[in-house]
Amino acid sequence: MSGWKDEGHDPFSEPRIYYGQTSLGAKGSQARPRGYSHGHASNCNCYWIFCFASEAGYRRSSDLVQTHEYNGPPPTKYNHRPVRRASLDAFSHHHPRQFVINVQETMDRLVATEDTDGNYQITIEDGGPKVLSLGTANSNGYRRHDIRGTYALANLLQELTIAQDFGRKHIILDEARLTENPVARLHRLIKTSFWDGLTRRIDGSVIETVTTDPKAERVDDPRPRIYVPYRAPEQLEYYQKVAKDYPELNLDVVRLPEVIDAQYTYSINDKPGILALAMDKVVDENGREELKGWPFVVPGGRFNELYGLGWDSYMISLGLLLDDKTDLAKSMVINFCFEIEHYGKILNANRSYYLSRSQPPFLTDMALQVYKKIKHEPGALEFLRTSILAAIKEYHTVWMSQPRYDSATGLSRYRPDGIGIPPETEPSHFDSTLQPFAEKYNMSIEDFIVAYNEGTVKEPYLDEYFLHDRAVRESGHDTTYRFEGICANLATIDLNSLLYKYETDISRVIREYFNDRLVIPEEFSAPGFSELKPGSVTTSARWDRRARKRKLAINKYLWNDSKGMYYDYDTVKKRQITYESATVFWAMWAGVSTPSQAARLVEVALPKFEELGGLASGTEESRGPLGIDRPNRQWDYPYGWAPQQMLAWIGLERYGYHEDAKRLAYRWLFMITKAFVDYHGVVVEKYDVTRTTDPHRVDAEYGNQGLDFRGVAREGFGWVNASYQLGLTLLSSHAKRALGACIPPEAFFNATLADMESLMDEFGASPPGTPTAEDDNVFNDGVLLTPAVTAQQDPFENLGGKVATNTPEIEWRTPMEKSIMDALQHSTEAAQEKKTVAAL
Repeated sequence: MSGWKDEGHDPFSEPRIYYGQTSLGAKGSQARPRGYSHGHASNCNCYWIFCFASEAGYRRSSDLVQTHEYNGPPPTKYNHRPVRRASLDAFSHHHPRQFVINVQETMDRLVATEDTDGNYQITIEDGGPKVLSLGTANSNGYRRHDIRGTYALANLLQELTIAQDFGRKHIILDEARLTENPVARLHRLIKTSFWDGLTRRIDGSVIETVTTDPKAERVDDPRPRIYVPYRAPEQLEYYQKVAKDYPELNLDVVRLPEVIDAQYTYSINDKPGILALAMDKVVDENGREELKGWPFVVPGGRFNELYGLGWDSYMISLGLLLDDKTDLAKSMVINFCFEIEHYGKILNANRSYYLSRSQPPFLTDMALQVYKKIKHEPGALEFLRTSILAAIKEYHTVWMSQPRYDSATGLSRYRPDGIGIPPETEPSHFDSTLQPFAEKYNMSIEDFIVAYNEGTVKEPYLDEYFLHDRAVRESGHDTTYRFEGICANLATIDLNSLLYKYETDISRVIREYFNDRLVIPEEFSAPGFSELKPGSVTTSARWDRRARKRKLAINKYLWNDSKGMYYDYDTVKKRQITYESATVFWAMWAGVSTPSQAARLVEVALPKFEELGGLASGTEESRGPLGIDRPNRQWDYPYGWAPQQMLAWIGLERYGYHEDAKRLAYRWLFMITKAFVDYHGVVVEKYDVTRTTDPHRVDAEYGNQGLDFRGVAREGFGWVNASYQLGLTLLSSHAKRALGACIPPEAFFNATLADMESLMDEFGASPPGTPTAEDDNVFNDGVLLTPAVTAQQDPFENLGGKVATNTPEIEWRTPMEKSIMDALQHSTEAAQEKKTVAAL
């Protein structure tokens, strides 16, 4: 048979193309058979057809789809299969090996021999022989070839599972798909499959699915419910029509009041529901105008709701932009602007019980990253204007007002309002805390919860306890000993770095794009805020002053010069809390650190957090000892999370610490890749960065997300997907080769140049210049315009007032040169800060 390159065949095409559905023997001009030139070609049918796909809510033009279906062995002259001993088939580089496979029979054989623990995953912990023979295509199955090793066999089970999804009974399968470089495979899966598996929307077409909430099953009225904003009459009419047209759904459509406060949020705790999101007007196939929900990406496969910017959507958006899914990232920004306009804040998630709770603010940078991709498109400037106006409203009404703003320090806190016990937790989550109080009043825990929530029982201790509990959830760090019993009182370095970034971003956008004058419209106004009166004007100078004031406060209250670290500040007890958190690097990401402070962080803080697999969320010393009564918390040592890695990489790049950023990226990606290779393609929410073998196993509350799949992992996990794509942009082709061979970090870092190739050979790395699955993907060397690179010099940060259009040139300095330059910069900034203080 002819080679796949001659046939225009791509062994790494995405599943909808590789296994795409077709009907064998199709007739008409839209399908034509393509035979193989060797053997009995009539029994190996490959069709090029056109299908009309609608993925993630996007209307696509007709897509070319290649499908594979093997009809079984060919009939012989005597109408029976010749009986012969199967022999091994030799490999030819000119004709890459393919297999003819009966999907169900092969899967049964594979699972029976290799999946010894019966979980439909093949891992290094399974005790099978780790070899399975398959019939080759160029011999029509008579010759055999052995598939060996955990990784290739796991890939085989994954491919068979996907083939079944597309209804395939027999397939032609490329060996290259089983032995693909793991870095290339994971990169490809994230780009072509995982994002699609995580994409959702909210409208009538999926209302039954998105309104399903396991937490609602505990209330007396668990029927599907959607809450519609007060100022969204078209949506109200739309969902009322959905409820009328589909009475079997029993859909409850509720219009929210104009003013939403903690009391109202509490009043609907027994009627939980989904909150409506932004909708677009489209024309259906019959020429009628209708509303359709803007799509968004969820953190993990079990979610249907849009999660807040801080911990999920912002990080996800960086991955989407790298993977050329700009429309999807833009759509998420549109949804967040809708939330701010109608719900007053970017919500923890769009469920009714989150109406009073926000998330760490990343909207300005997310909008700017999208704008850079679409700036030449019609409506791009209006998109940026709307996003910045939404961020301005959120800044004033959420983060710079009570109860979150601390006037004494000028800093902000995670401090959402709320009444009673958070209803979204598992029923027994707070039992150990509530038990003594229930006994005090001679009540059951259930009766005490009702009495406390209704206010018939007053317990100031519990009021304080749940204030901090809600604050921890708003911070995204649920849970950690860093915040236990104190979170709502803390001005944290992470939140205030983000707000500094808001202030500098807003200032630059107003100055560079809106002629230093931005008018507040009615939809982003707010009563009681002079800065947000309809028609009022805001300028860059105001935001420059706010940024300088916050930077001074951060340096005064959060920076500890003697320890070379940022710490949280207790606004009640007026002291620093010396818990060491990896969020110190957010100050570098936001640009609030001086060069000398950044140097201290790299010298002092970085070694405290750096582990085998990247940055730990905190230090072991700060976490303290563990025991039966003091279990591990998931945001403490030894666990690492994608957002902490990504912001640290970008921060280090911004200040010129390129080698440190590359080293940390290699560590994190090595850990992900090793687990992916050894454990059936697993990609999870968080990792134990100290474990060498199974870092995806997390012994903390909530366990880990992304483990529970059968046959094939279909989504990965949102921010880990993004971190993988972003991390690859930092690595050289040499490092990617090492990563694909799973060479441990220390071995790779410590190898001399002379020893490197022998080390690569020892671990079976691909040879230099090996082509990857794509010709134009992130693996190709060259200048890459990515967030990690462009963060070194924001396009607004320039001396001449013109927007920079080229990627900045990396400037390398020796440690001594850096020290001299840092000292000069520090003295200049110190003098400037004295002038600023005097002016204020």
